[in-house]
Amino acid sequence: MRRKEFRFLISVEEALEKLYRYYKPKPLGVEEVSIEHALGRVLAEDAQALIDVPHFDRASMDGYAVIAADTLGADEWNPVRLKLIGRIEAGTVPDIEVINGKAVEIATGAVMPKGADAVVIVEHTRETNGFVEIYTSVAPGDNVYKAGSDISFGEVILKKGIVLGYREIGVLASLGYEKVKVYVKPKVAIISTGNELVKPGYKLDYGKVYDVNSYTLAAAVCEGGGIPLLHNIVRDDYEEIKNAILAALKTSDMVITSGSSSAGAGDVIYKILEEIADEEDPGVIVHGLKLKPGKPTIISVIRNKPVFGLPGYPLSALIAYIKVVDPVLRKISLYPFEEHLRLKARIAFSFKPEKGRRNIVPVSLAKRKGDLLAFPILKGSGAISSLLLADGFIEIPENITYLEQGSLCEVRLFSKNVKIPDLYIIGSHCLGLELLLSLMRQKNKFEYRVINVGSMGGLLAIKRGEADIAGIHLLDEETGIYNIPFFVKLNLSRDAVLVKGYYREQGFIVKKNNPKNIYSFKDLLNKDIVFINRSKGSGTRTLIDINLKNIAVEMGISFSDLIQKIRGYSIEAKTHTAVAAAVYYGRVDVGVGARAAAEMYGLDFIPITWEEYDFLIRKASLRQSSVKAFLDVLSSKDFKNMLEKKLSGFKADKDTGEIINI
Repeated sequence: MRRKEFRFLISVEEALEKLYRYYKPKPLGVEEVSIEHALGRVLAEDAQALIDVPHFDRASMDGYAVIAADTLGADEWNPVRLKLIGRIEAGTVPDIEVINGKAVEIATGAVMPKGADAVVIVEHTRETNGFVEIYTSVAPGDNVYKAGSDISFGEVILKKGIVLGYREIGVLASLGYEKVKVYVKPKVAIISTGNELVKPGYKLDYGKVYDVNSYTLAAAVCEGGGIPLLHNIVRDDYEEIKNAILAALKTSDMVITSGSSSAGAGDVIYKILEEIADEEDPGVIVHGLKLKPGKPTIISVIRNKPVFGLPGYPLSALIAYIKVVDPVLRKISLYPFEEHLRLKARIAFSFKPEKGRRNIVPVSLAKRKGDLLAFPILKGSGAISSLLLADGFIEIPENITYLEQGSLCEVRLFSKNVKIPDLYIIGSHCLGLELLLSLMRQKNKFEYRVINVGSMGGLLAIKRGEADIAGIHLLDEETGIYNIPFFVKLNLSRDAVLVKGYYREQGFIVKKNNPKNIYSFKDLLNKDIVFINRSKGSGTRTLIDINLKNIAVEMGISFSDLIQKIRGYSIEAKTHTAVAAAVYYGRVDVGVGARAAAEMYGLDFIPITWEEYDFLIRKASLRQSSVKAFLDVLSSKDFKNMLEKKLSGFKADKDTGEIINI
């Protein structure tokens, strides 16, 4: 009699124990085979991000795309009613525009429609007679993955000479790189599902994403002693998915699917596995783990073969694989169990893990004052950059509700090849900085890591002692001076110095030939213009708000009243190139960004000002060889010449590389 255990969350240990009751892993012998993928090969050149990831704003949950201001005050007793004007599926380009009083039903991963700035999750809503009732308020950006929030265009993601592991291959796949490579090994079928997926190497249309999981999981299977059999991407169609799984069961010893495993209406893997199971098969024996990320994982046995349904988000899929698939695969393949290297490190900042689940948190490592610090990467399971930045992960038991800064933890490394950076740079992303680092790499062998969190995030990282260098470009509203006032206000003179950087030209990014005649900030008030803002704490956001406050004074109205007149003010982009992409694809009419970003997309650029991009450096780091090398390149003639030659809208200063006297 088939035993069903559906949506009852259990621990990883209990899940494996249940699996082994129905399926006994057996070795298959020994044979020699060739490996198709690049696992274990040495990268011959720097791999640079060719796109922002994601390259469009996408819903992170099933629900309704809205203007956040429309939901103000909504609760269970006073729901807000919005007119429902359509539905957007993942992988389609919306032709709907959201205005006040309207809402659009949206699927997880779908492109956000024009005008909307947040998503209300479906659990907090009810549809009735063409309207949707909303029982909770949301803020701008809630339940939305922003364009460029994971990886920025132009970032060097993998450096020349690195040995590729499954994390690196997953990152390459996400950016569209097509090429970069025994005991008898069990054949493991890997099936990625999703209408939005595109094979790397093919054109990436708006609203689509490159298939990451096929390549990440295939690499992991290789490390575990298996032969990955990649199937073509399967669309979100019940019969198509079922036929793919049935075909995979005939040609493989194990099947792994990714996507369509959670409890949403479009997630059907568990239904299919129950349908195709014979009477003697146990079918689905686990659906849901006390694990974050990785909760929706499915474990089943069909035709005496294990079938695993993993979540669709790359980090969730990877963690679920490590915890429940890898142990089973290694028992079948006779591949030796290789314990991850373990290091002791102190948590860099306090945070609250999710209650009731074992939290698997990726971390980035850095050396500080003789200690090893672990920086938790809390971007969410849909963030590709979690694969890129993480050196390993920590496991937090279900009963831990708060992890305090300085707590000692055990880090399980993803790879033997982890190298702790000599230089940690946290702050505002800039193509000029990427150019500087590329020159530095040609002359030195230092390891460095760059984390883009905006100018204010960089200032605070220096103040907390987390970073060696921060790139900043903040304009002070009172004095009209860049960077120095913030250095003074945060009382950084004891701990850091400010070093002169270079100038970047900022302006309005608009479509070719400027069809809506946008030439000033006042033009943003026109009702037929949709704007895209920059993230709070960024230097560009500060520039925008200062100009808008001046207009509010001229008009004799409050700043809050003024921004209500600007459609899209609450829609934020993380990078200059994310602004350009939003204009290029027609989601907005205008944004503010660097000239170089506009030219990358073939857009028009209306100049506003030249801003000062400087570097904040910890005094304790000035003695480091890596920081000295950084300053040598910054002040060099080679850098100054290349900056103006290679990047439009950039220029050096005669004092570039010199400490600013404050």
